[in-house]
Order: sequence, then structure tokens, then C-alpha cells
Amino acid sequence: MASADLSDELLCSICLSTFTAPVTLRCGHNFCRDCIDQVLNTQDGSGVYSCPECREQSQERPTLIKNITLHNVAERFRSTQPRQKEITGIYCTYCVDSPAPAVRSCLMCEASLCDKHLKVHSKGPDHVLTDPRTSLENRKCPIHKKILEYYCTGDNTCICVSCSLIGNHRGHNIESLDLASEEKKKKLRNVLQILITKREKTEERVRSLEERWRKAQEKSSGEAERVTALFIDIRRRLDDLEKRILSEISRQEEKMSLSDVIQKLEIKKNELSRKMRDIEELCNMMDPLTVLLDPDTGDLCDPEEGGGDEDTGGHDTTHDVDVDVITGMLHAGFSDIVTYLQTISPPKPKRPQPPSVRSLPSHTQASPVSGPQYGGDGVIVTTGGEGAAAGEGGVYGQGPADILLDVNTAGYNLLISDDMKTATWTITKQNHPETAERFQDYYQVMSSGRFSSGRHYWDVEIRRSELWRVGMCYPSIDRRGHQSGIGNNNKSWCLVGGRWCNNHCSVRHDSKEIQLPHQISSDRFRICLDYEAGQLSFYELCDPIRHLHTFTTTFTEPLHAVLYVYDGSIKISGGGAAVRRHHHRGNLPRGW
Repeated sequence: MASADLSDELLCSICLSTFTAPVTLRCGHNFCRDCIDQVLNTQDGSGVYSCPECREQSQERPTLIKNITLHNVAERFRSTQPRQKEITGIYCTYCVDSPAPAVRSCLMCEASLCDKHLKVHSKGPDHVLTDPRTSLENRKCPIHKKILEYYCTGDNTCICVSCSLIGNHRGHNIESLDLASEEKKKKLRNVLQILITKREKTEERVRSLEERWRKAQEKSSGEAERVTALFIDIRRRLDDLEKRILSEISRQEEKMSLSDVIQKLEIKKNELSRKMRDIEELCNMMDPLTVLLDPDTGDLCDPEEGGGDEDTGGHDTTHDVDVDVITGMLHAGFSDIVTYLQTISPPKPKRPQPPSVRSLPSHTQASPVSGPQYGGDGVIVTTGGEGAAAGEGGVYGQGPADILLDVNTAGYNLLISDDMKTATWTITKQNHPETAERFQDYYQVMSSGRFSSGRHYWDVEIRRSELWRVGMCYPSIDRRGHQSGIGNNNKSWCLVGGRWCNNHCSVRHDSKEIQLPHQISSDRFRICLDYEAGQLSFYELCDPIRHLHTFTTTFTEPLHAVLYVYDGSIKISGGGAAVRRHHHRGNLPRGW
């Protein structure tokens, strides 16, 4: 009994539960902090605050003082009591004096029951017990106020007995709540299985994307390192190029220093003035004997001739570096700049070495051509001059090859003519469709036809091009990256020229470049192929025709003609007239 009295003293008069964080008002009454805060909040609008128990009023919101002693007593009491079931918020219908939480609700009696009243409640089958959280009003028909016992499948709604007999659902397909509930549960289980499958697929997709993301991160990291290393190398090469150009500029400045030359010329001028005065005096003398016997007359009558380079100090500007040209070439690639530097400062030619007998074709062994031979990587190259190809026999052509350009391989800044014979560089990108065989990073185009046997030749005409390359390549050449440029790999051979090369040409294969000694005067060139002999030759169509270079190797794939042009155009011409005009000079192999 004493325990029951103690529990009453520990109940909050607002929530009727044991105190939680109790606070005390100025009047001395205690409440849960949350409970009294809610009451005071409702009183904020009235301007007057009152105690829920004694109704003592105040104009200002009361100050809440934490009651530590009551808090400790309530916590000690709560810990000694058996653990109560979760409060549902619904109280027993029959506990009037001291409301107790309901644990079940009877649909028949329409009443909520606590543990004590549940024990004495009827156990009949009509008395259906449910969760007390369920509101009884929600289980009644809104029209007839009777318990919902059936389910109308036509209207998808729960109904009472009256609805099925005399109401709007009379004559409809009616099922019991249990049967309808089981059918709906079955559908929900099917939906649940579908959702589980979708979730598993989604999880698998997430794992796949995470794996792709991880690989992309690794690839991105690798690409970043590669790009960093590439730019480090570019900076190093730029630094080396800068030092070389600055050194060349300094050298030119030293050569252009004319102070010594001016001083020498002043001395020369004074000497000439003195001689002029002596000659004038002799010319004014009347006595012929005096004129003839003058000891200095011989020197005056035989003045110094020549003078060499006294007017320029011996300065030769033939191979000076044009810094403006270098500046304009920086975007074209280091190989082109190196080509230019080699052009203005060509290396001294090496003494020709006799070629190996086994390395040359039969007709070359019998009649070797002039010019140095270079060996390496199984490729033999021959550089000749005028008449270099004279005497090369056994090569018979059937006329110029019909070369047509393949627009599907043309770089985006190349415009191909309607007859597929001319490639023109444009500053704006052409609307070429993306294809796997298109060159992505170079202004290049391949021929549509290929050569896998026989002897063929074709001519090109260069029109106002800053930089150009013509040659042949395998169809397996890369289409992207630095290695896709013709001459930058072991799958292509080309002749390089243009205004940037200062009227000189070079040949290029596998990134190895050989500077040709000749100065180019023509804008037309011929490319000759002997597939079986493994020879690719280049000629300048001047008068007479000049052999420039010959590559000798073993071809392992069919060959396509290939062109590169920057700021200009290249036209493929027939070349038959040039053969007839110059054939008698013997500068081409017989039959070309």
C-alpha cells in the first residue's frame, strides 16, 4: 500500500506518468520539463501564465528550476519497478479512477483492455482482440457504424454486413477479410521478390560502377604521370632549344660586330687618299723624266685588288638562324625545328662507305649509285644527285599509277577535292565523320588503293606549303598520337620539305631523319616503288630529273600512298609528260 502511495506522489499531474526531468514552479508544484513547457507554450498568446494545479498566475513566463532530489527519487523508483510494456497512448476503457495503458482492444465490445480487465474478458470467438494502437473508429463502416468484416473486390474496399445486404455493395463479389488479406499478401510477396531482384541488380551495377571508377582512377593517375613526364621532357627540350637559339643569336651578334672592320676601312681609306694625292702630283708634273723615274710609280700603277671580305668583315650570312621562323615553328613539332636547324647548319658529309654486296639488289651491285649509304634496322638508303639513277636497269613501269585519296582517312583540317587528287590544309576543321581509320593528330591522308606487288610511280605537285611530307605507309600505321605521323614510325617512309626547310629536303623513317645536300628548285616530285625489290625512291622533277633518295628494305605489308600538308596543298598529277620530256637524260630507271 505504501508503494502505491509513493508511486502516486511521483506521477506528473499532466502526463500521469512518473516524473521525467522534473522541474519546480515558484508555487512549489512539480512537473515533467517537457509537459510544463508545452502548457506554458499554449499560454504564450494570452500574456498570463498559470500553474496547472493551483492556478497561480504571473505576468512573466515562470522560471523552471530543476528538482534534483525529486529527479533522483523518481529514477530510483523507476529502476525498482518491473519493466512496463510500451505505452501505446490508448488507455483501458474500464479503468476510470487511475487510467492504465491498454494492451488489447475488443472489436466486439468496442473497448480497450488493460492486463487486469483482459484476464476477465470473454473468450468467445466473436470477441476479436486486436492491437490497441488501432483506432476502433477506423474499423467501423462510416455509413452503418458496424464492424468491417468483408472486402468488396469490385470496389476494392472493406465493408460491413449491412453494406453487402442492403447497401451500395449488394450483389458485388464479396470475400472475407482474411481471404482478401492473404491474396493481397501474395501479390505483395511477388512485388517484394521483384524488388529484391531489382535491388540485387542495382547492387551489382553499383559494384560494377565502383570497379570501373577505381580502374578509371588508376588509369587517370597513370595518364597524369605520363602527361607530367611528357611535359617535363618538353620543357627540357624547350630549354635546350632556347639555349641553342640564344647561343646562335650571340654568335651572330659577335660576327656582326663591325667596329674592327670600320677601323680597317678607315685606314684603307686614308691610304687610298694618300695614293690619290701622289698620283695627282705626278699627273701635274711637266717633266716626263721625273714622272718615269719616281720610285713609287710602280706601286701606284698596280693598286691592290680584291680585298676579300673587308667590306663585311668576312661575315657569311648563308647559314644564320632566322629567329622569327623558329618562333613560328614552335607549334609544328621538334622534328621540324631540328630539320630547319640542320638545314641552316648542315653537318659535314661523311666519306661514302662501300656498300655490302649482300645488302644491295642485283642491279645496284653491278652499277652502284653515287651518294652515301646508311645501314640500320634492316633498311638500306641511297642518296644520289643528278644522274644518280642512270644505269639502273631492269625496272619497267606501265605508266603512272592512278592514285585516289581516301577521305575517310583525312585529318580534320584537310579538304579533299572532288576528284580525290588534291589535299588542301584549312584553318577550320572540316565536317568529317569520325572513323576508326581517320588520322586524329596529323594533317595526313592515305590513298584508297594499295600496292602489294609490281613496280609503280606517281607524281605530286606542292603548292605554297609551309611544311609537307609525301611517301608511302602500311595500312597498320597508327591513327592517333605522335607515332601516327608519317616518318615517325617503322611503318612509313617519306620525303620532307617546305618553306620552313629553307629550300632543302630530308627523308624520314622510324623517327630517323637524313638531311639531303641538294637545294630544291622544283615543286614537283616523283615517288617510285619496286615492291619485290623492296625499293622506294624519290626524284625531283627538275631539268634534268634529279634522284634524291632510295630506301631499300623488305616490305611485309601492302603499301598506301600518304600525304601530309600544312598551310598549302598537294596535288597528285599524272607524271607521264615529265617522263617523256626527261627520259632521254637517263636520270630515271628504265621504264619509269
